[in-house]
Amino acid sequence: MATACATRRTRCPEESSMFKVQSSTFKVQGSRLKHPEPGTRNPELGTRNIEPGTRNPERVTPGARRLALGVTLVEMIVVIAITGIVAAGVAIFIRRPVEGYVDAARRAELSDIADTALRRITRDLRAALPNSIRVDASGKYIEFLQTSGGGRYRAELDSGGGGDVLDFTGADSVFDVIGPVPTVSGGEFLVVYNLGAGSDPANAYASPPNNNRQAIAGIAGSTVTLSAAKLFPFASPGRRFQVVQYPVTYACEGGVLRRYWAYPVSPAQPVPPAGGNSALLATNVNNATCNFSYATAGAGGRTGVVALTLEVSQSNETVRLFQQVHVSNVP
Repeated sequence: MATACATRRTRCPEESSMFKVQSSTFKVQGSRLKHPEPGTRNPELGTRNIEPGTRNPERVTPGARRLALGVTLVEMIVVIAITGIVAAGVAIFIRRPVEGYVDAARRAELSDIADTALRRITRDLRAALPNSIRVDASGKYIEFLQTSGGGRYRAELDSGGGGDVLDFTGADSVFDVIGPVPTVSGGEFLVVYNLGAGSDPANAYASPPNNNRQAIAGIAGSTVTLSAAKLFPFASPGRRFQVVQYPVTYACEGGVLRRYWAYPVSPAQPVPPAGGNSALLATNVNNATCNFSYATAGAGGRTGVVALTLEVSQSNETVRLFQQVHVSNVP
């Protein structure tokens, strides 16, 4: 069929149809390749066609490219210099408030240290054995016998003839307690009618047997048993006795305030005490102004006043506290 069409020099129907399709295809492709109108977006390239003489808005400028890359060293130096100038100006205005806050905090800390130390001394002094407080000549050491309790001893038999009284006519080692019974943990000693230094044998600091103290062996129920029979020199008008734990000393020495306790009882005041335990109570103490004093008043010195002066310093800040403590010397 194809050969016949070729010899007749005529177009075959298939060729005519093919030519039409190719022509149509060429026309479509030609329309795609046709140059787009100015100002329209080329769908093939994804870019906008720019009219001649106009600026491309999608083009990246040199300044934008530089910002995308970073800043220069000169710009960094300028920013640092400006920041330093601003910071220096702000520091001038906040310096005084910050210094004031630091000074106030330091004063509060020093006041707290001194106040805590004086409160501790006051608490111990109020538990001191009557007429046992003594201060050395320098006023830097104060000593007393600390009590843990006390009670009233039986001085007479009950209505039925029972009970164990504390005998003051001869040595006695067992007696009954009237009322609340004190608690002992071991190592305490019992004192009756202490009159203090210069009143031997009614002086708990005096050496045995010329004193008025005796170690406690134990307490069972309401009965107190002493470690050995003891003849106490004087009976108490109020029929009272005290349980003493150990001597205590507060000392201002070497720029610190120190507490000593549980050392041996001595007729002479030890400065400083030897043996026992010690603990640091305060540091940065001014030894020149630290002082203890003790004065008695009333009939027989039944009332006593202890004056305490403590000065603490740190970083050119000084806090001085003064406190008076009333003590009862009724034996």
